[in-house]
Amino acid sequence: MSETVTIARAEYERLRALEDDFEDLQAAAAVEAGIAAGADELVPASVADRLIDGEPPLRVWREYRRFSQSGLARATGVNRVQIVEIESGRNTGSVRTLRRLADALCVSMDDLAPA
Repeated sequence: MSETVTIARAEYERLRALEDDFEDLQAAAAVEAGIAAGADELVPASVADRLIDGEPPLRVWREYRRFSQSGLARATGVNRVQIVEIESGRNTGSVRTLRRLADALCVSMDDLAPA
């Protein structure tokens, strides 16, 4: 048999708000733990804004990591022309190519996928 408790609507809403706040605090603590462990990083708002605005992710991450197209090509063994084509949207790149680029930029392959 279950028990029922009746409370005022205002008290119910207050408790729901506290629950939401607690969930937000738990999520924030998980992010902070990931950053402290080196699993996550803080990204400047300018980078996030560029990605949200639809700029090519490869270009945004390449410039954020301070690579030229030629420098990224040398670091990954990917042809510079292929990098240009991926950044322009004319080519998507193979899984192998994207893996090499993502590894050099210290991002996941998902981070290089266009929005």
